[in-house]
Amino acid sequence: MASRDESYRAGETKGQAQEKAQRGMDAMKDKAQEAKDKASGAAHSAGDRTQEAKDQTGGYMGAAKDKASGAAQATKEKASETAQAGKEKTGGFMQQTGEQVKQMAKGAGDAVKNTFGMGGDATEQGRQGGGVEK
Repeated sequence: MASRDESYRAGETKGQAQEKAQRGMDAMKDKAQEAKDKASGAAHSAGDRTQEAKDQTGGYMGAAKDKASGAAQATKEKASETAQAGKEKTGGFMQQTGEQVKQMAKGAGDAVKNTFGMGGDATEQGRQGGGVEK
């Protein structure tokens, strides 16, 4: 009979060992699932933060782009105004210079005519101040 009792106890011990092993396996599965859930949550959270950062960066970049565009437009307008003022000043200067050159050429022409005796009579030159206009 001892062999029957031993066989019974051996079977009972084997069943207990299997049950203990199964509990250990279940505990491992639970831990693995918890780790998987935690990793998934962390990845999801990181994705959200990445999207938020991307949105903020896009907002900052848009604002910077708008600011740069405004500055460029202001610079363009200022340059246009400056160029217009420069044209007006240059036009006046060129006109004045042109008049001076004309007067000088006329005076030089009169001087050459007087030198060769083609400037008219001497009495007319005396009335005009020597044939050269001032």
